Amino acid sequence: MSEITRGQGRRNAKLAALPLGMAGRAAAGFGKRIAGKSREEVNAELMNKTAEQLFAVLGELKGGAMKVGQALSIMEAAIPDEFGEPFREALTKLQAEAPPLPAKSVHKVLDQQLGTRWPERFREFSDEPAASASIGQVHKAVWSDGREVAVKVQYPGADHALKADLKTLSRMSGLIQKLSPGTDVKAMVDELIDRTEDELDYITEADNQRAFARAFDGDPDFLVPKVVASAPKVVVSEWIDGTRLSKLIVEGTQEQRNDAATKMTTFEISSPARVGMLHGDPHPGNFYVLDDGRFGILDFGAVGHYPDGLPANTGPILALARDRRYDELREEMVAANFIQASHADRVSPEDLANYLQPYVDPLYSDTFHFTRKWLQRAAGMATDINGDVYKTSRNLNVPREYVMVFRVLIGCVGIAAQLDAEAPYRAILNEWVPGLAS
Repeated sequence: MSEITRGQGRRNAKLAALPLGMAGRAAAGFGKRIAGKSREEVNAELMNKTAEQLFAVLGELKGGAMKVGQALSIMEAAIPDEFGEPFREALTKLQAEAPPLPAKSVHKVLDQQLGTRWPERFREFSDEPAASASIGQVHKAVWSDGREVAVKVQYPGADHALKADLKTLSRMSGLIQKLSPGTDVKAMVDELIDRTEDELDYITEADNQRAFARAFDGDPDFLVPKVVASAPKVVVSEWIDGTRLSKLIVEGTQEQRNDAATKMTTFEISSPARVGMLHGDPHPGNFYVLDDGRFGILDFGAVGHYPDGLPANTGPILALARDRRYDELREEMVAANFIQASHADRVSPEDLANYLQPYVDPLYSDTFHFTRKWLQRAAGMATDINGDVYKTSRNLNVPREYVMVFRVLIGCVGIAAQLDAEAPYRAILNEWVPGLAS
């Protein structure tokens, strides 16, 4: 048996341990209640231990499983307050932290990618990682010309681990299809897999970053660091100094949080028109606020390619939903394959009204206050298996070309709710989404 096979077996065992661990703790909690502890005390203890295990397992795996954790962290604001705090802390860690790779292993990767004389290309190199994420970690260094740089190093074996996790996800398509029969699950999962596999190729990521850096060069509101050097598993780019958005969520003033949400949404929504690409990984670990007020953006591995801007139906569909023209909206959604023809008779205009209303709330005012309570209410309706909104969702589809768009829109909304921010969401979308303002 190969080391990779054994390793994947261990990974699967750890993933399986998550629900088993939760079940075991639930049984132990039942015993504690019998012994006299209150339900509240036991539930709090269970939540804390489960959250700790979630971070330990997903963080250690460093592959697709951890990326799932990072994706979940974007929407932690949707978790009800009485359950959310332990998971909020654990998932937030996944935005920027993972167990570090030893210096010896880092040097070996650099030997392979930049050549054994790589130390000569740096004036300084810190063996202590400055940040770590799902498939790589970042070291601070000083390039030979004196520039401070970030050296992003991919974990050895991360490609095999991530591809194995994605293969497992692909195998789950049939199960997901049963839960959501109106969705073309295979197309949606294939798109997610393709974009996630792109993140393994640091040469492509560096090219993406160069394109964004050119488009936003000199912009008074945004900074995309320039790429200094790249290899298949190493990217060297200019260093950003600033406050990480995850810190601003906790410590920022209302003005700072409002400004960050506005700039984050503007950057994401405008990038298809400005670059022909969509930055597809919005989570607080990828965003910084610089001392001069500019918004810094990192990580260009997951990128959607939209050379003609956002898909043409985006604006008209949002406009019809905003204007409550649900009969026309239903026809448009069928034509655009948001409702597959086989399920068209299962979705009425009234169903769409109930389903979409929370999501177009931000389009009715000059500024909208994104709060946890608002997001929890919308998420609660969508996940209540006995409710009409959930039943409608089972008959809706996400066309492949919209998977990345939805991922980004949901991410922006989730982070804005974490920031408890007020932002001119309507004006941003009117400016950058063709067909919405008309």
